[in-house]
Amino acid sequence: MKKVLSVLLAVMMVATILTGCSGGAKESNETSAKGEKVVKFGLLAPLTGTNAEYGKGFQIATQMAIDEINAAGGVNGYKLAIEVADSKGDQKESSDLARKFGDDKEIKAIIGDFASGACMANAPIVDAAGIVQLSPTASNPDYAGMSPYTFSIMGRQDAEAPFFAKYIIDKYLGAKSVALIYINSDWGVASHDNFVKGAEEVGLNIVAEANYVQDEKDFSSVLLKLKAADPEVLVIFDQGAVPQIVNQVAQLDWDVQITTLGPGTSQQILDLCGKNAEGLITSTPFFFDPESEAQTAWKKTFKEKAGFEPTVHPVVAYDCVYLLAKAIEMIGDGEVSRDAIRDNLQKAEIEGLAGPIKFSEAGDISRQYLICAVENGQFVIKEGYDYSK
Repeated sequence: MKKVLSVLLAVMMVATILTGCSGGAKESNETSAKGEKVVKFGLLAPLTGTNAEYGKGFQIATQMAIDEINAAGGVNGYKLAIEVADSKGDQKESSDLARKFGDDKEIKAIIGDFASGACMANAPIVDAAGIVQLSPTASNPDYAGMSPYTFSIMGRQDAEAPFFAKYIIDKYLGAKSVALIYINSDWGVASHDNFVKGAEEVGLNIVAEANYVQDEKDFSSVLLKLKAADPEVLVIFDQGAVPQIVNQVAQLDWDVQITTLGPGTSQQILDLCGKNAEGLITSTPFFFDPESEAQTAWKKTFKEKAGFEPTVHPVVAYDCVYLLAKAIEMIGDGEVSRDAIRDNLQKAEIEGLAGPIKFSEAGDISRQYLICAVENGQFVIKEGYDYSK
């Protein structure tokens, strides 16, 4: 990891991917008021609604990357720009915005959306428009393969969810009985189903389960059902609703080990749950190393701009901009077209802030996962644990 991070420092200084040839691209791209040639991206993110923490993180992190790249001179004679659109965490809204971006010939690639369901709904739209949709976070295993233009860099739930069952529940916690509560979305169902497969492999007993719809607020009835089954561990599959569920578990005076797949090391959980979050266990493909100057500086800058601590989600959004910059740099003095970006993105490799990125043929990547816990009001990595057995 430290070797990767040393490379990252060079990436953040834009020394390796932004020194391509200048000029040469055809004038099919926007020109700024200053007469500069510009390549514009579109960003789809839930800036309002249940997952606003993550959407705001996307917005801040992508702009940080663009500012760094432009300050270093841009890419191949181009400056980068981004148009931000609030998808509100709604699939229809996201699809309407994806269609708008697809119709706007100045938009050369789309970053987003946050949820797998929105990205999957957008797949036929971006395919028809011939424009890349690079999601920082879509992890439904079916998403990336839906079109040559659909990509994701979070990893896949057919890897993380079995890891959660086999390594966090079985090996780390040593539990044998679990109850599951999950959001009834494309991502939630995929996470649940892949967790169940992992649970079956190690003999975990799923004693009860329940699902709920987006924006549900009152979980008391389903939690009472799960509590009656007396599991050792409760697993929550969601992002934005996790604080409400954690707090409502506490209101029921239910003494159960709570774990959650989805939100990463969310500051919102700590802020909204307080002592109720103590002992919470989660997984993440990335955790800030306090010994890394590059990561510490990035985290500090992000928090100053956003007003909250970053999770892995803004980190991978930041990496998406650098991936697209790499694809543009690989075009050389050819035309910066949507198809050229797609073709070179498929081949692009970088050492990102969240680790190395190299796409599979389908357009997604593999990640390794860590175990995090809330201890004394903050997330910590559970080090010294054997993840390999």
